[in-house]
Amino acid sequence: MSKKSFRDVISTSRIVVCCGSGGVGKTTTAAALAMQAAELGRRVVLITIDPAKRLADALGLSDLSNEPSRVQHECSGELWAMMLDARATFDEVIRRQSRNKQQEQAILTNPFYSNIASRLSGSQEYMAAEKLYELFNDDRFDLVIVDTPPTREALDFLEAPQKLMNFLDHRVYRWLVMPARGGLRVLNFAAQPILKTIGRVIGADVLADAINFFQAFEGIEEGFRQRALAVQTLLKSTDSKYVVVASAHDDTIREAIFFTDELARVGTPVTGLIINRLQPKFGKGSATASTTAARKADKEGDADLAALHSNLAHVRRIVQAEEATLKPLLDSVGSALVVRLYQRATDVHDLDAIADLGRDLVASTPTR
Repeated sequence: MSKKSFRDVISTSRIVVCCGSGGVGKTTTAAALAMQAAELGRRVVLITIDPAKRLADALGLSDLSNEPSRVQHECSGELWAMMLDARATFDEVIRRQSRNKQQEQAILTNPFYSNIASRLSGSQEYMAAEKLYELFNDDRFDLVIVDTPPTREALDFLEAPQKLMNFLDHRVYRWLVMPARGGLRVLNFAAQPILKTIGRVIGADVLADAINFFQAFEGIEEGFRQRALAVQTLLKSTDSKYVVVASAHDDTIREAIFFTDELARVGTPVTGLIINRLQPKFGKGSATASTTAARKADKEGDADLAALHSNLAHVRRIVQAEEATLKPLLDSVGSALVVRLYQRATDVHDLDAIADLGRDLVASTPTR
């Protein structure tokens, strides 16, 4: 691992993707990394794929849209933030790839397009990858930090470009665009026996809309294919770093291991692991030693000292239990950076608190 700390990661990377289960502080951590990068002089855009409003609230913004908004924070760089709107992004892609206004309108006004743009499985994930690629090539920014949704599908956008290319190469797609390529009329084509059967199941109007859509789409699929390949290459390049955020609980550890395994499966190793909200250790020593000290103080009649040692023993048992819980995850991340963040006295809910968390994060010495 060439990166020695998270300061190195946010100083030199072009993309940092934060993933993890819900309730581990992933969104706050992503914001802290982004703010710290801005304080180091970088021009950062923070994008959340999570539809919840937590990011906007934490940054003191009334709302986030599909376009970056400048966060008012005094720093040597710049901090911008946005929330993915998959439908708006899909519309932008269609406008960019269409040969002319006529083709653009034929697609955008098609009812079948409206359904797949909003509801088709995988469209959200591909549009997340598409928007990430767009921000990467935006001259306003030199670092993109991604806050993924707290679900097991958070990393599906890594494979979405390949799925799109597979679909464009599939014989069913080629068959559906046959009317456009062969000069056939849609109504005549829809009269084919198999399509008549499909039409009886899903409705003739829906079938006609689908065929019209694929006819209108014909001719721009090569642009989609080339763009999907470029997006896929970027997501698996050295420009993209992946950070897993976890806490010391069995369920979140299982989810974190799932994320590290998924990243390894697609050939993108974890760059860093941030373990959040740990119990502070309060000095050296074991729970057993503190329990022994408590019994000794109790025998000597010092109830206050015995209570202090008993409390310290309880805290150290928590620390030991957390370390045991973390071990499988630490084993799974190999040589990745590992930083432990401890429970804070107050919630992290505003810009100043996020900035403080970011400073602690980059100043922390990576541990195993």
